[in-house]
Amino acid sequence: MDLEYVSCNMCGADDTAPLFPSTIDYQKRISVEAYNCTNFGYGVHHAIVKCRQCGLVYANPRFAQGDLIEEYEQVVDPLYEQERQGRVLTFERHLKPLEQMMGDHRGKRILDVGAYTGIFVEIAQQHGWDAYGTELSQWAAQLCRERGLNVKTGTLEQAAFPDDFFDVATSWDVVEHLNDPKMHLREIHRVLKPGGVLAVHTIDIDAPFARIMGPRWPWLMEMHIVYFSRRTLAALLTEVGFQVIRAEAQGRYQKVSYLVSRLRAVNDTLWRVGDGVVRRLHVDQLAVPINLGDLVTTYAVKKP
Repeated sequence: MDLEYVSCNMCGADDTAPLFPSTIDYQKRISVEAYNCTNFGYGVHHAIVKCRQCGLVYANPRFAQGDLIEEYEQVVDPLYEQERQGRVLTFERHLKPLEQMMGDHRGKRILDVGAYTGIFVEIAQQHGWDAYGTELSQWAAQLCRERGLNVKTGTLEQAAFPDDFFDVATSWDVVEHLNDPKMHLREIHRVLKPGGVLAVHTIDIDAPFARIMGPRWPWLMEMHIVYFSRRTLAALLTEVGFQVIRAEAQGRYQKVSYLVSRLRAVNDTLWRVGDGVVRRLHVDQLAVPINLGDLVTTYAVKKP
């Protein structure tokens, strides 16, 4: 895949300061597994820069959008399904604030952009929503449809939903993967009804944990293209026509065995020791809440 240099997606400037140098070996063939939700590629990333004009942090240069879409279309990630328990607990918790905002939500339309295997769509449907989703991975989208979920394969733009169609839209861990998040948010704005609610969940590069970790922050990865802060995401949402309501750190539930498996990316011996300990204690299947403050959900409404 070829590298491309880009201007800032938020303000259009070509004035950047380097933050972290690239750690990718571009002589090796890029593996599609690098784009799995569950991949272990911590610390392997493109050069990361910060716009001197607006403060947006992003990968530059990086692979072209068309190449990235092709990679995501080929993703097959069975480990994600093995961690279903923690993801169900996470999405049940993520759905509650939206239901509180909407009041009587039954029958209202909700869209999950980047639905992956459809866990959030399925939960919303069980709660009485008229739930839709879009997903690039052909494997994941097909899995959704086999479960009777209304999930379309492809980008949100390719789905071609009508204007002002949805009451709520969600974007869980999506915007950081996009070469053009501004276009993504504009399309969500188009398909939302006036007064409709948007929830955007993404990593926060200005979180205290991210600042402390610096180049060792685990979310510095090849598949992450844009590294928003609360401020820059709010500014972009405002620019495309949303009114930001609030932003809050929201962690996730994960099985202990999955958390220990992530140690393998750091040290193989440490992983083996940790794996042995949790199995002896019979806590490997226990789902626990994890919140380091660097995963943030921003809520916004489409201005009438």
